[in-house]
Amino acid sequence: MTQSAITARNLGRRYGRAWGLQHCSLEVPAGRVVGLVGPNGAGKSTLMNLMVGLLRPTTGELELLGERVGPNTVLERVAYIDQEHSLYRDFTVREMLTAGRVLNRRWDDKIATDRLAELGIPLTAKVGRISGGQRAQVALAVALAKQPELLILDEPVASLDPLARREMMSTLMAAKADHDCTIVLSSHVVSELERLCDYLVVLDHGRVQLLGDIDELLEQHRLLFGPAVTEDLVSAHQHVLHREDLNGRVSLLVRGIRPVGDPSWQVQRVNLEELVMRYLAMPSRVAEEVFA
Repeated sequence: MTQSAITARNLGRRYGRAWGLQHCSLEVPAGRVVGLVGPNGAGKSTLMNLMVGLLRPTTGELELLGERVGPNTVLERVAYIDQEHSLYRDFTVREMLTAGRVLNRRWDDKIATDRLAELGIPLTAKVGRISGGQRAQVALAVALAKQPELLILDEPVASLDPLARREMMSTLMAAKADHDCTIVLSSHVVSELERLCDYLVVLDHGRVQLLGDIDELLEQHRLLFGPAVTEDLVSAHQHVLHREDLNGRVSLLVRGIRPVGDPSWQVQRVNLEELVMRYLAMPSRVAEEVFA
């Protein structure tokens, strides 16, 4: 397997005068489950559309699986599911699999039929008449039958009810266990990604705010809680990234584990949602300096 699944160098995409993505440089190791996180309009869909060739970059370079993105190169090794789980609704499920077989050289029919049989989704059913959760599962079965080395999903559970969301995530976890591929999963809801992902990319205003192995990122950061009157003394010995006022007390997100030296201050581990929310609250310039 290629060592790096995704490599972007100064990648940017402009829409008229506005940038949907700008100065995006990142490298994602192969074999990881990547959570692509950010608020609406952060640039997540733009980055994914660049990855699958639906957009062309305005600036910079993009490589997937060690190859430049192009219609006749790496894209046959990549599968993509968009927010709408785009399928031909007048087709039966079996006809969708037939279309997949015709359009993809790496197709394995058994992968799709076995998965759909496990889920109890009949091949004779019309795609437009099954539930939204079932359509999402059909889209995933079609994507996996392509035998991708990189599977990209843009907000795949956004339109699903809670039960269908859980079933979709369980299927993704099983797919990762069965097929050693890299998965990129976008969402603006961090809790949806926490059980599944082991690598994180945070985007905001079209720029990378944070990226890295999730366990390592959580280990590198701490939350400090203490009286505002002694904040300057504590801050002088910490790498403070973000602060919040708490009625006479303050909360500081710090990077690095350093002794506080003041018993009136508490040190807590940070969870993934807290880490992401604090970074998104930071000015882009500060976040870029942290991981420059």
